[in-house]
Amino acid sequence: MRVLVLGATGYVGSRLVPHLVGLGHEVVAASSSPPRPARFGWREGVSAVQCDVLDPAAVERTLEGVDAVVYLVHSLDRTDFTDRDRRAAETVARAVGRSDVRRLVYLSGLVPQVPERELSRHISSRLDVERVLLASGTSAVALRAGVVIGAGSTSYEVVRQVATLFVVQPVPHWMRHRVQPVAVSDVLRAVGELLEDDTEGDVDLGGPDVLAYPDLMAACSRAGRLTRLRLPAPVAPPALVGLATALATTAPFHTVTALIESLHHDMVCRPGRTWAPASGGPLLGVEEALALASDPTTAGPEGSLPSDPGWTRRGGLFDLLPAPASTRQAVRLGLHRLRVLVPGA
Repeated sequence: MRVLVLGATGYVGSRLVPHLVGLGHEVVAASSSPPRPARFGWREGVSAVQCDVLDPAAVERTLEGVDAVVYLVHSLDRTDFTDRDRRAAETVARAVGRSDVRRLVYLSGLVPQVPERELSRHISSRLDVERVLLASGTSAVALRAGVVIGAGSTSYEVVRQVATLFVVQPVPHWMRHRVQPVAVSDVLRAVGELLEDDTEGDVDLGGPDVLAYPDLMAACSRAGRLTRLRLPAPVAPPALVGLATALATTAPFHTVTALIESLHHDMVCRPGRTWAPASGGPLLGVEEALALASDPTTAGPEGSLPSDPGWTRRGGLFDLLPAPASTRQAVRLGLHRLRVLVPGA
């Protein structure tokens, strides 16, 4: 099958491309930037192309000869992400409807079972994009994934950095909702299988463990062999927590604040609408996935890739410093802020 991956240079996309090649597919790896296949180690079986998903002509050209599409486009690092993501989805959906594409898989996020007016902008936007793509006119499925665990994953890295930096971690009462994380390798398995079956509509994806967000932070600390204390914070407005978290991590500001908005409800899979592998072993549990993500020597999807965003990277001279992990993370954060304020520093 010839599979087009839109958003191929992102976190999931950069790992999905070789996974699909390993399954025997021919892959067209598309991104908004000029193609640099060597950066990702893409060789045989991969055609790297540039495609602006807001450009109808470019999308139609890229879809020529394609059997299936995996849609991984998100713009959380921008303030106008809701409008931009909807326009991109509409452009792709129209082009897919006029093409010979037989299958479309969209990687979305878990949607809380609450009235839509209570959803965060981040989740509302994912749901909006999902509806546009599912109405493209071809066989389509939206895979709603929980918190993705793997070195370099935005949600995982934000949790890991907070769990590393603060020895005492305040926990607002509204952050005690349940989450159902999933290992990035299982996300790849699900996408690969869904490309070749006839499931349509929306389906949830989460690992076998359901836990409260503070318990995920505690598990992350254990995986890093860190002793940390979490204390309840009775008064902690979400906007203030979002700002503090953004300032305490190297992640893009708008990305962090958008993710924090999504912690007001349980983010768990729906019974009867949850994906399960057709073959292979069981899904990884939280402890195993975190252990793989925390080990800098891990190879494969859970480990770091040279192409991962610079703000997620660990190792090097920082880990040689004879200082506590919290100090090393503080130094990393300080240098990151300096580079942002003084480009080239």
